Amino acid sequence: MPWQRCQFHLQQNAGQYVPTVALRAPVAADIRAIFNAPDQDEAQRLLERFVERYRNTAPKLASWAEEALPQGFTVFSLPPTRRRRMRTTNLVERLIEEIRRRTRVARLFPNEASCLRLVSAVLMEIAEDWQTAEKRYVTFSDGATAVER
Repeated sequence: MPWQRCQFHLQQNAGQYVPTVALRAPVAADIRAIFNAPDQDEAQRLLERFVERYRNTAPKLASWAEEALPQGFTVFSLPPTRRRRMRTTNLVERLIEEIRRRTRVARLFPNEASCLRLVSAVLMEIAEDWQTAEKRYVTFSDGATAVER
């Protein structure tokens, strides 16, 4: 199973390896350019250039980037039309946020089964929303959605 780390979180994590405030903006722009590359070969080339650029001024950043940033390259194996939605964990985070919002209203559940029923109902409702034409999260060339596959 391919592994895709969230590109947004990778970019945020890079901040802890940037040694000076003055380097924050250029490092962020360089990482964005890597992740916005048209294909994996170009992303790899930009990563190598990034590592060389910061090897002397920010060695911990360069070492971290060489190891961590390729974990965000899995989306390059997808068609360009699907990459935007699959490059971050926004989908999962939104699901978790909605489950938390709904379970906070109930506060106390009489048993585990009642909590599970509520969470299942929330997930089914969201799945139905994703299957409607105006809210399709991913649509394939044959018209099927990711939920249907």
